[in-house]
Amino acid sequence: QVQLVESRGGLVQAGGSLRLSCAVSGSADGPNVMAWYRQAPGKPRDFVARINSGAMTAYANSVKDRFRISRDNAKNTVYLQMNNLKPEDTGVYYCSFQLRGIYVYWGQGTQVTVSS
Repeated sequence: QVQLVESRGGLVQAGGSLRLSCAVSGSADGPNVMAWYRQAPGKPRDFVARINSGAMTAYANSVKDRFRISRDNAKNTVYLQMNNLKPEDTGVYYCSFQLRGIYVYWGQGTQVTVSS
């Protein structure tokens, strides 16, 4: 069984920065993609960023120049560095671990609130 544990989010002012982390444990060996999604109140869960086993990354257009995803394979941990945060970045952020293109696991979600 694979488990994901996310760091605590928080409240930050617009223009500020925040870093999230997500640690993966359990039977997690194999090609994988680690990703972040977010869900604003009343809206669907949206893709934010992803990074695969080979460290190739992809970002949503809305965060492309402000967020950076990275991973530490030795720690089985993915990070999301969020800079120049905007109120529209507010939402619950979910970590995702996609294993061998078949299995998808989710973290519990962490609240990020950006005040204007």
